[in-house]
Amino acid sequence: MSLNPRLVKESFALLEPDSPRAAAYFYGRLFAEHPELRALFPPSMDVQRNRLFTALTTIVWSLDSPDALTTYLSELGRDHRKFGVSEAHYAAVGGALLATVRKFLGERWTPEIEESWATAYGIASEIMHGAAVADALIAPPWWIGEVVGHERRGGDLAVVTVRPAQPLPYEAGQHVSLQVSRWPRMWRPFSIANAPRADGRVSFHVRSLSGGWVSSALVRHTEVGHSVLLGPAMGAMTLARDGDRDLLCVAGGTGLAPLKAIVEQVAAEGGRRRVHLVVGARHRDDLYDLPDLLRLAAEQPWLRVVPVVSEDPSYDGLHGRVAEVLADLGDFSEREAYVSGPAEMVADTVGRLGALGLPPERVHHDALHLERRVSCPHLSGYIGAGPLLTPP
Repeated sequence: MSLNPRLVKESFALLEPDSPRAAAYFYGRLFAEHPELRALFPPSMDVQRNRLFTALTTIVWSLDSPDALTTYLSELGRDHRKFGVSEAHYAAVGGALLATVRKFLGERWTPEIEESWATAYGIASEIMHGAAVADALIAPPWWIGEVVGHERRGGDLAVVTVRPAQPLPYEAGQHVSLQVSRWPRMWRPFSIANAPRADGRVSFHVRSLSGGWVSSALVRHTEVGHSVLLGPAMGAMTLARDGDRDLLCVAGGTGLAPLKAIVEQVAAEGGRRRVHLVVGARHRDDLYDLPDLLRLAAEQPWLRVVPVVSEDPSYDGLHGRVAEVLADLGDFSEREAYVSGPAEMVADTVGRLGALGLPPERVHHDALHLERRVSCPHLSGYIGAGPLLTPP
């Protein structure tokens, strides 16, 4: 069998406008043919349907970039272990996927398109399953963690600290998926807000979102002593081991979490790089971690913290959107930039940094990591969280 990436991309582009119906058909077909798989999924499938197409988008538009595709699929394969996914499940998903594409392309479906889709899925499932098998030799499918700290920072935000029962390997800037006992089978990704510690503890900045079952449970219904499950660490927004450039870190909201971890990593490495940390929020009360950041800056001469508020006239500091104020803060054209926050803020900031002279390869963000490497205009949002079979 042969793979024609052009045919896969063109046929997928025809499918995308009807993605909600196609996703519903896919899962209906999958569960009708394999009802035993329904138990792997949460009761509500709304979020999962969206993430299915997020993952498919990433895979389809990465077909011409084998290194990027392998990295992404290997992470998904390792992450899928926490759901109990087996080799047989990949075959079931492949059958439902081909049936879905065939159904929604209708008369435009051809034997050549079917062969390319079957080959592409075969490659993807082989990479994912291979990564899962290799990972099973060295790591558990998930980690049990005890909540050892829970500090409310305003009505809808908490800093939650967890102690895994066994060492959880990760790098500053990465994220893990969490599951709470209140909502079994629902996993949601959260960035780790600290560099690796000797005691193994990991902290998360969690904002309770409207309709966010896991985030609301973590903020409002979790206490010290409760247990959570943690998936494997994922994400590529990490410090290059051989890098020596000074850093610009730009955070919006709880996007501060992975950037604070990166700042701590710089401190652990002896503070040999200067770091400019710009923290954006709508109101002064949204600068939930500012006292700790200012304390850290007072202790570390290489760190400068700049808070920016966009919608609070009473705030006596710097006003504006973070993307708008960067030009007034200095020349960052020789720095390495890390950006984290809401999608719109990230897009605005990345665009502004490009206009200020930073080349794309020196602007890092999980949501844009693969997009830059495959030059795909269709990728947007948080592509690192959407597995093909089961929800994060």
